[in-house]
Amino acid sequence: MTQLRKHFLKYLCQTSSDPIGLEIDRAEDSYIYTTDGRRYLDFLAGISVANIGHAHPEVVKAICEQAQRHLHVMVYGEYIQTQQVLLARRLASILPASLSSVYFTNSGTEAVEGALKLAKKYTRQTQIISFHGSYHGDTHGSLSVTGREVYKTPFYPLLPEVSFLPFNDTAALKQIDPSVAAVIVEPIQGEGGVILPKKQFLPMLRNQCRKAGALLIFDEAQTGLGRTGKLFAFERFNATPDILVLAKALGGGMPLGAFIASPKIMKCLSVDPPLSHVTTFGGHPVSCAAGLASLEIILKNHLADRAEKMGKKLRTGLTALAQKYAVIEEIRGVGMMIGLVFSDEKVCEHFVVAARRAGLLLGYTLHTNRTVRMVPPLTLSDEELREGLFIMDWSLACAAKGTKDLRITH
Repeated sequence: MTQLRKHFLKYLCQTSSDPIGLEIDRAEDSYIYTTDGRRYLDFLAGISVANIGHAHPEVVKAICEQAQRHLHVMVYGEYIQTQQVLLARRLASILPASLSSVYFTNSGTEAVEGALKLAKKYTRQTQIISFHGSYHGDTHGSLSVTGREVYKTPFYPLLPEVSFLPFNDTAALKQIDPSVAAVIVEPIQGEGGVILPKKQFLPMLRNQCRKAGALLIFDEAQTGLGRTGKLFAFERFNATPDILVLAKALGGGMPLGAFIASPKIMKCLSVDPPLSHVTTFGGHPVSCAAGLASLEIILKNHLADRAEKMGKKLRTGLTALAQKYAVIEEIRGVGMMIGLVFSDEKVCEHFVVAARRAGLLLGYTLHTNRTVRMVPPLTLSDEELREGLFIMDWSLACAAKGTKDLRITH
């Protein structure tokens, strides 16, 4: 055990009993390099963060230039800071007119917190509806609207007046009535197992919220910024939210989140009382500089279109593997957001570990231990795609043999 690993285990809070424990040296493009000299093809991308790959030189340049100008100067919203304004303006330019007022946060869970507060203040209602199988973050408010009890029970009591509907059940949408302040939904459930909505589910949800006067919040922390083959997943499903939550890829590798709505809705945060929602470091100028550079790369290189193209190639390759190995039950997803569903949870675990031993990083979804999530960089090359499929082929063969033959260790 290295000294760094000893100190990692001694001084950092562990969030699992058996952390993966790769000692990171550097990361570049689609690869992560460890201190023992190994190279790993990254099909996780920091959980849908590195949409443009790791350490893109244009993002690094933007970070360095902003760091030389200034770092933190004042709590968000009080001073006019160039990078915040430029990124907000650029986001507004690619979103519908109803989504043109941006509030920057540090993370996705903070963006969800802000969106929930905004909806309650604007509508003056208190009921919130979410969906079973959803994931919206780990702070108290966002955990309250997350649809998996095992992660919530240790922290009760959470927010009151939160109820859950079954995802994809259009009949259940009738429960959304004028007492509801907001309905929050992932257009594709990521941690729930990469669950896609049925064709009419989100449009019907949109209509029901409009009828009830409830605000519709789309949590696109994972799906936003090209991941699904569109810049934003709501474009794919023909339903525009009242409030849009972004995070993960928004910062180009730096911590950054946002909730976005119309100026009319957002105005309520500045009155009765003013400063209704404040943050010290949200919209940090270095993060916004990185986010703007990253967004321009996504747009300039048409990475949403590339995600659609490369995602089809990846699903085609996975379909061939599914025909070869009976342990694969289903392939889900769109664009470069793909779930590989196994018939057995142990085989799924063996597959992930075998792939890592062979130099490919994969991961589970939080709410299911039978689904492997693949969210590679949208810049993934054909050669890297073939490399990933080759390693998965080998790993499936190993996993099919079982624990005894594979001798799985971390």
